[in-house]
Amino acid sequence: MIRTDRLLLRRATWDDLDAVHRLLSDPRVMRYWSRPEHETLEETRHWLRFLIEPAPDSRDFLIERDGEVIGKAGAWKLPEVGFLLHPDHWGQGLAFEAMTAVIAHVEAGQPALPELTAEVDPRNTASLRLLDRLGFRETHRAERTLLWKDEWCDSIYLARARGGPEA
Repeated sequence: MIRTDRLLLRRATWDDLDAVHRLLSDPRVMRYWSRPEHETLEETRHWLRFLIEPAPDSRDFLIERDGEVIGKAGAWKLPEVGFLLHPDHWGQGLAFEAMTAVIAHVEAGQPALPELTAEVDPRNTASLRLLDRLGFRETHRAERTLLWKDEWCDSIYLARARGGPEA
């Protein structure tokens, strides 16, 4: 569990199923994720299992604000990090706050990890700006990396050296 000024980042439980489904079934949240929005509770149940029973190299947390699950931040599989935030909470610095805490947590717990990475659709300018503020720098690009519904998407790959860009 990680506490910040406004957030609680914590491990998921099965009691979070409905709240996580509200998040993952929203097309605005999932627009640039690795898959489209969830249509059924069963899809979310399958996805949630990976947060409840994480792999050894997973550092994923639900983001809670005032007792409400509003997103996810962390690493499904280190060293790649990612985040999702409900649109009602966009533009308030919450993803930055959550990811700053996650990065500090990961770096403290993984002293041999040389860098963190991220993959972003080039059209997701808000996430690219956030990752830039966090010290991530573009390493390369690739075309047609993901088939999302019936649309091919490109990727920008980024990395952040341990301790940030000055490290």
